[in-house]
Amino acid sequence: MPLVFAAAAVHAPGITGRRQNATEAQRAVFFGAYRRLRERLEAARLEVLVMVSAEHFTNFFMDNMPAFCFGLADSYPGPAEDEPYLKIPKTKVPGAARVARALATAVSDEVDIAHSEELVLDHGFMVPLHLLTPDMRVPIVPIVVNCLAAPRPGLKRCYALGRSLRRAVDARPERVGLLACGGLSHWPAVPESGKLNVGWDRAFLEDFLAHRRDALTRYSEEEIERDAGPGGHEVRAWIVVSAATEGAPGETLCFEPIPAYAITGCIATMAV
Repeated sequence: MPLVFAAAAVHAPGITGRRQNATEAQRAVFFGAYRRLRERLEAARLEVLVMVSAEHFTNFFMDNMPAFCFGLADSYPGPAEDEPYLKIPKTKVPGAARVARALATAVSDEVDIAHSEELVLDHGFMVPLHLLTPDMRVPIVPIVVNCLAAPRPGLKRCYALGRSLRRAVDARPERVGLLACGGLSHWPAVPESGKLNVGWDRAFLEDFLAHRRDALTRYSEEEIERDAGPGGHEVRAWIVVSAATEGAPGETLCFEPIPAYAITGCIATMAV
């Protein structure tokens, strides 16, 4: 069964924690796009959703920071954040352990990865899940990417992971979806919080939708930090999905700069 759903969406904690801070017009555009994405996800009748998101010092710290980590558990607790902050109730998200192990084994033939049976889900996973599958019934395979602490995995390595992951998914009998969570430009937890680089976001999105490998992987660490902020390193998750969907037409469901959420509210899909 080939991949049946692929998308990318931002996951900032303000989306649920400070929803009211955006203007009414911004909320209408942004949450309307998330509703359309939810409809497409439900129409895909997924048996498993592979989610690629960033590390936020939830599971790993400077004593051990893997480039890529596959979750292999039967379920995952989340969110790690307090409910009053994120406004998402504590729950357990079902895992797809058997599929996760098969994918991790296949990918390991080509890309070095870590794995864990004790991952905790933070806002990077839980904000999209809360908006797309609020009943938390779709089993997930979480993949955590080090977008936080240098040395981060190179962008070409992220692209290689996406290609390898696609081959592994296409060998499965289940109906599998793929979702990148995070980025684009943002400056979290620094004095510049709320700053956006809309021009950079738009250029990256165009390359993402067109699967332009050379363009997506051309950025240096310093360029991302300067032009997209420390949160901009989360584009690694998007690169994984673009690589995994090479040749598929892309569509933007939303491109709405929302400084109140400290992100450009960007949601995109691939017609796999």
